[in-house]
Amino acid sequence: MKLGALCVLAAMCGPVAGQTVRFKTALGDIDVQLLPESAPATVRNFLNYMNKGAYDKSFIHRSVAGFIVQGGGYRFTGSVSEIPQDAPVRNEFRLSNLRGTIAMAKLGNDPNSATNQWFFNLGDNSRNLNNQNGGFTVFGRVANSASQGIVDRIAAVPVPNPPIFASPFDQLPLINYRGGQVGEQHLVMIQSIALADPPPAIGEGGVISLSSFGRYGYAAPGSLIEIYGSNLGGNASRGWTGSDFRDNAAPTSLEGVSVNIGGQQAFVAFVSPGQINVQVPAGVATDRPANVVVTAKGAESAPVALPMRPLAPGLLAPPEFKVEDRQYVAAIHSATGEFVTNGKVPNQPNAPAMPGEILVIYAIGLGPLDSSTPFAGQIVKEATKIRASIEIKIGDQTAEVLYAGLAPELVGIYQINVRVPAGLAAGDHRVVMTLSGEEVPQTLFLPVAR
Repeated sequence: MKLGALCVLAAMCGPVAGQTVRFKTALGDIDVQLLPESAPATVRNFLNYMNKGAYDKSFIHRSVAGFIVQGGGYRFTGSVSEIPQDAPVRNEFRLSNLRGTIAMAKLGNDPNSATNQWFFNLGDNSRNLNNQNGGFTVFGRVANSASQGIVDRIAAVPVPNPPIFASPFDQLPLINYRGGQVGEQHLVMIQSIALADPPPAIGEGGVISLSSFGRYGYAAPGSLIEIYGSNLGGNASRGWTGSDFRDNAAPTSLEGVSVNIGGQQAFVAFVSPGQINVQVPAGVATDRPANVVVTAKGAESAPVALPMRPLAPGLLAPPEFKVEDRQYVAAIHSATGEFVTNGKVPNQPNAPAMPGEILVIYAIGLGPLDSSTPFAGQIVKEATKIRASIEIKIGDQTAEVLYAGLAPELVGIYQINVRVPAGLAAGDHRVVMTLSGEEVPQTLFLPVAR
């Protein structure tokens, strides 16, 4: 099987966050987690400018309401000067331009032209910025709600209309400007950008189910979740290994990092400065939100409420399996261990499903078992069966479910074996899973050939 290639057991398929840097601005501090595994060259480029002080005494020179605030290009030291540019960095577009992310600015019609300028996304700009000029490279995310509040304060600074300057300062935000000469007191100054080391903090909207299994803002007992924030994992960055387990029991801490959910210790699968992956304990109540608290270096984060449900199902459908606007489920041919694809998924051969064959689909959040086998915090050694009723449709036909239980040798991952209906025509077909009468809110497709 190629499940390991999708990093389900270790990093759980989320973008791994690295160092946290602090923007000290005229309106407050903004902590940003850098994402070197998603955009390594871009992060190196940003840190190079930062480490030589290029961004000290710079300012936000462009603000577009509901869209972006942009800086990194100009300094003010009594007068305006351009920040000298190093060689452009190659485009590394991978992550969506969502609210709270920071991305590189670049020249039009040249994807590989980014140098020193960057911008904060004020809203979901994915439909626009993901699809033009090769996509705009996201290389970090705002670390916590307090920092996002400062970004929003900057976005609220008025931009004179009509403009008082020509481009590139025709969208320049000015603080308490009443006319006359513009001085430092009017600019949204960035005094410095440097590495930060505050206590752990969970980011705004920073607790979700695994990104490759639906990315929901809620969870169920036994769910695998991702926690994003700043200074979450100290200086460590690793997933659990066999030595972390005791008698098949998963660890409740890694590198001194632990997570409490609803008053119970979660099972910690991965830690890094900006991201932690854990499994929700089986005993967490589902009739109310559960507080999530991260402890690192002896300090606790502020609690963040996670809505809980009895079931929170999601099928494995990683970003790599999204082609244009169509998200494919990452099903596996049981006979070969190869992924089911139609030749459009990058780096995957053309291998569509065939009517009558058996496929393996992985899932999370399917809930308790109909036996005494623990469904959280244990490596599963035997075949199990989920307690909930399950139905899977491929196209307009119901598929035979041959197995629905925890995946052997894994933690928190469920395995569903299904037979492709014999009467399906060739083409892409919707895959719909219904669990205990409730349809899973993922729009997924499976390619079928004949």
